[in-house]
Amino acid sequence: AGSFLVTEIWGHVKESLSRILEADDFNNWIAQVDLKTIDGGILVLEAPTKFCGEWVTRTYGDQILRSVRQLEPTIVDIDFVVRRAPADDRDRFRSGQLIRPSTSPGLPGTPLIKRFTFSEFVVGKSNAVAHAAAVRVAQEDRTTFNPVFLYGKVGMGKTHLMHAIGWALKVRDPDLKIIYLSAEQFMHQFIKALRTQSIMDFKEVFRSVNLLMVDDVQFVSGKESTQDEFFHTFNALVEQNRQIVISGDRSPSDLDGMEERMRSRLGWGLVADIHATDYELRLGILQSKLDLAGGPEVPSRVLEFLAHRITSNVRELEGALNRVLAYSNLVGRAITLEMAQEVLRDLLRANDRRITIEDIQKRVAEHYNIRLADMHSPRRARSVARPRQVAMYLAKQLTTRSLPEIGRKFGGRDHTTVMHAVRRIDELIAADSALSEDIDLLRRMLET
Repeated sequence: AGSFLVTEIWGHVKESLSRILEADDFNNWIAQVDLKTIDGGILVLEAPTKFCGEWVTRTYGDQILRSVRQLEPTIVDIDFVVRRAPADDRDRFRSGQLIRPSTSPGLPGTPLIKRFTFSEFVVGKSNAVAHAAAVRVAQEDRTTFNPVFLYGKVGMGKTHLMHAIGWALKVRDPDLKIIYLSAEQFMHQFIKALRTQSIMDFKEVFRSVNLLMVDDVQFVSGKESTQDEFFHTFNALVEQNRQIVISGDRSPSDLDGMEERMRSRLGWGLVADIHATDYELRLGILQSKLDLAGGPEVPSRVLEFLAHRITSNVRELEGALNRVLAYSNLVGRAITLEMAQEVLRDLLRANDRRITIEDIQKRVAEHYNIRLADMHSPRRARSVARPRQVAMYLAKQLTTRSLPEIGRKFGGRDHTTVMHAVRRIDELIAADSALSEDIDLLRRMLET
């Protein structure tokens, strides 16, 4: 680690963080980890548990990197090992496959993220084609599709699949030359090569790899010189039967500011979209994340609530679970639906699909064939009271309205009436599969 000892670097980091973090945050997290080593530009921390290691790298990773780079500018990423893990297992996948900390030594680009493997990617209808394409690239010796173009909104799993391809190929053949980088990094490398008159070295590096992966290609839209160089790099690799994997936020044909010949090249091979996750996939992602975190027990109703409410992207979904787990760990409070709603209030408001109580009342009334006015009336006949309870339950689940606010929308009822309705429907869902299916159907119709 250059002229600095590992102990000196970590001491500097801890001192720096102690000045900017709350005492509890520092003692609960930073004080629990040590700096294990520096390997190939990777700062490897030693944590008491996997959950602690993941939390520190995710939550404080940027701050740690800024601090450590004051002494060692060559550090590019942070990783961790579990302190109690056997030495032979510290650098292995959960499946037992050997991990290496970066792409290819001496090549430009960003190191592969250790947790982004196929074994930790949850497959559903929205990403099945993209996942299958990525697995095909990782498993086959010959190039079937070139390029593979993955597109979708932020946080849908494009980067995860690209890193998973890289890891799988490195396991098969550690000597493969693999470059993963963003389109922005490609542009900066190109500009640097022009400035330093080393363009031939640049061309040789990028045109001699076995696998080139470029993330967020939309970044080079409108940048003609970078597009031109990328176009020639693309052609050179295809001619050598070298694999190219590219991601973007939209399909090649919809990339504004991209030359027609570039759009045509990007659409040559297999184009696979990753669209919005459905409820089942979001729930599966949360359950998988919880298994990996090894944290406290989380009631199923909390996971179901998060899967229903955090619909924007996978990153926010995982981040929401992390916040709930961390809050429980820090304050020693049991995880309940009410606690999750309290901790995630800001995130829930941001993800609110603007479903109104009026929307819910109208949809439920139509479903059960009752009058909309019955939602506000004092009638207590079961044919009316049960649909009204269902509507109250959905209002609590799908909006950020308080119990008193919900009660006022149902004919000025007291908040205790709403609370009773929510509890009653919760009980019935567990015992009545028909009602459970009704509510699931209503929820889907309201969320689409």
